[in-house]
Amino acid sequence: MKTPDIQFPRGVEPRFGETPEQVALELAETVSGFLKKRLAEAERASLVVSGGSTPMPFFTALSRKELDWGRVDVLLADERWVEETDPASNTRLVKEVLLQNNAAAARFLSLKQSGATPAEGLDAVKAELAGLSLPLDVVILGMGNDGHTASLFPDAAELPHAMDPECRDIVAAMTPPSQPQKRITLTWPALRDARFIALHLKGTDKLDTLKKALDTPDDVMAMPIRGFLKPGLQVFWSP
Repeated sequence: MKTPDIQFPRGVEPRFGETPEQVALELAETVSGFLKKRLAEAERASLVVSGGSTPMPFFTALSRKELDWGRVDVLLADERWVEETDPASNTRLVKEVLLQNNAAAARFLSLKQSGATPAEGLDAVKAELAGLSLPLDVVILGMGNDGHTASLFPDAAELPHAMDPECRDIVAAMTPPSQPQKRITLTWPALRDARFIALHLKGTDKLDTLKKALDTPDDVMAMPIRGFLKPGLQVFWSP
């Protein structure tokens, strides 16, 4: 496949493939290799994933990788504030697709806790994540066509706090008017400082969004994905 014509900043590595399945396998191999190295150095390793349909083949491939899953903490980069039985729940997706096979032994840390709203449940979420070692080890992000990633939405009133470079909170409640559900998300500093970050994309529309983000890279509030287009990022893309 001819590599799409897109100019990345120095230090951002494109990992483009011909099919979603090929890219999913390559990403699973890369992530499992990184986790194995971390587990040789540390007692536990963390894996942050994103929801939606794009990562499903990646989840399946990764779940079959042989590593010490019992020492891996898995959590979402963000979640809709819905019950696990709701079709919109990414928690359910992760449990049904990723936490299977060998990965069933991993420890899952849920961003959805009790409380009528994310703001009400924020302390419970922080308590759930209290034992998580920082910086995070592996973060796999997605991206919307508005340039959001995780639940860092351009129209959310809480975005300035969640995108504050000095924000000390690992999570933030988000209420973007453009979305039907309230959200909970890991903050930009928590995600940004991870040891390994990959952006997993599918479709030409996502390349168009990426080009737009790269045109004005400093305006992170308009397109929060810009906060991650930095040296060290690997972009896994398929048509």
